[in-house]
Amino acid sequence: MDKLVADGRKVTISNDGATIMRLLEIEHPAAKTLVDISMSQDSEVGDGTTSVVLLAVEILKQLKPFVEEGVHPQILIRHIRQASTLAVQKVRDLSISFDLSTPQGHDMLLKTASTALNSKLIATHQDLFAPMIVDAVKSLSEDPDGLDDLRGMIAIKRIPGGDVRQSFLVKGVAFKKTFSYAGFEQMTKKFANPKILLLNVELELKNEKENAEVRIEDPEQYQSIVDAEWQVIYDKLDACVKCGANIVLSKLPIGDLATQYFADRGLFCAGRVEDGDLKRVAKATGASVQTSTNGIYEGVLGTCEDFEEKQVGDERFNIFTGCPNSLTSTMILRGGSEQFIAESERSIHDALMVVKRSLKSGAIVAGGGAVELEVAKHLREHALSIEGKGQLIVNAYAKALEIVPRQLCDNAGFDSNDILSALRRKHTQDEDGKWYGVDIENGDIIDTFNAGIWEPSDNKSNSLASATEAAGVILSIDETVINPRSQDPGAATGMMPGAGMGGQKPLSNMMGSAMDAVNAQKGGSRSGNLGNGVSYLRGRGG
Repeated sequence: MDKLVADGRKVTISNDGATIMRLLEIEHPAAKTLVDISMSQDSEVGDGTTSVVLLAVEILKQLKPFVEEGVHPQILIRHIRQASTLAVQKVRDLSISFDLSTPQGHDMLLKTASTALNSKLIATHQDLFAPMIVDAVKSLSEDPDGLDDLRGMIAIKRIPGGDVRQSFLVKGVAFKKTFSYAGFEQMTKKFANPKILLLNVELELKNEKENAEVRIEDPEQYQSIVDAEWQVIYDKLDACVKCGANIVLSKLPIGDLATQYFADRGLFCAGRVEDGDLKRVAKATGASVQTSTNGIYEGVLGTCEDFEEKQVGDERFNIFTGCPNSLTSTMILRGGSEQFIAESERSIHDALMVVKRSLKSGAIVAGGGAVELEVAKHLREHALSIEGKGQLIVNAYAKALEIVPRQLCDNAGFDSNDILSALRRKHTQDEDGKWYGVDIENGDIIDTFNAGIWEPSDNKSNSLASATEAAGVILSIDETVINPRSQDPGAATGMMPGAGMGGQKPLSNMMGSAMDAVNAQKGGSRSGNLGNGVSYLRGRGG
């Protein structure tokens, strides 16, 4: 189910746990720990942000009776950490490895991407987005270690309007047309095998600063100063043309003079290009960003097979394809509303991170709550070998893992008690029942591995470890210390609680009243009352 979060200015519709946690203004110190583990799961794995919070809360819920009965928190923490270690090891034992260079490995990536999209807003368009996501990640680098900067290498551009099926992938770089001056329409908008020059240089006439002073003795000298300014900009433009570039991109503005100059010579230029887009062009084309137009040689220029400015919806896009390095990709998202496209972008980000994690680990487990139930069964069997309170604590941890399939049933509108009973029986009595999970389409149980509901094993391992760590942090707290001053609304302003600006006496008047009270005690005059909340401390000479 989706959540609508409104902060008074912006409305966000999402079912992504990390997004919801980020938007909520949570003040409770212990609850912020749960936000932290959700953010950690999002940055490390990209998916399972809701599951990790759900597991942490359920672990604390199952351990609450032990805390109320006086079991020491350190005993609880020690045994849930042991249970977590066993659970993570069991997930690794259950995981199935794939050779990613084979067609079966490619199918594995497609299924993990589809599983990540299955609970998202664009679940009905898995056939479009899952291959697109896998192609985008696999085209970046053959080495999984080269995928660390995934957000920087894959850009997602949003264009409101049109149908979601009109979204497409550019194996290269695409960015929205930047601000342009007169003369831009005369430029060549299509090149084959162009030379690309990237600059961090301002190509326009610059006004002198307000405090600039130039002293001349002859009016003709003023014209020489103007000519020198024009010569500076012309020297820069000549250097860009002489280096053999067909396309000039700059992070800084390219003025109307430079735009017309390049258009007359058959070049394409764009200024104010975003830093991320410029870096992606550099990675894809092999160009180097230059901070000066002096000494430009052919080695710093990039190239690609095709460049074209195309109309996409209501926007113009500059698209570079056939790049030699293939280190970047761009996904163009279409949709009817801004909220839909924003949620689609978050969903695709989760799926991209899942495919990246699958490429790194090369191992998967079945989803749908199957692995949680199998791990819970393993922990219950292990608990029988533990003496004392640890047996009950490990059993409580095992029961907490069942919250994942239970929540899947509740979200799908089915009776969780009946389905969980059937799953426990299947996992306990059937040797081949380890991959059985929740069938949310028919309200029954199903072999989720054969059904293609796959997740990276690192996803589950990280969820279990993070949830246990968060629960341990909260259990280890025996007292909360809050600075009383932070509870006083007037502490930072010098005003008293509950008093408005109109009815509150200035601080100087309050001190004057306090001094009057002291004088009255000594027999002197007293002109006012002691200020509320102000006391007089007598010094050594008082």
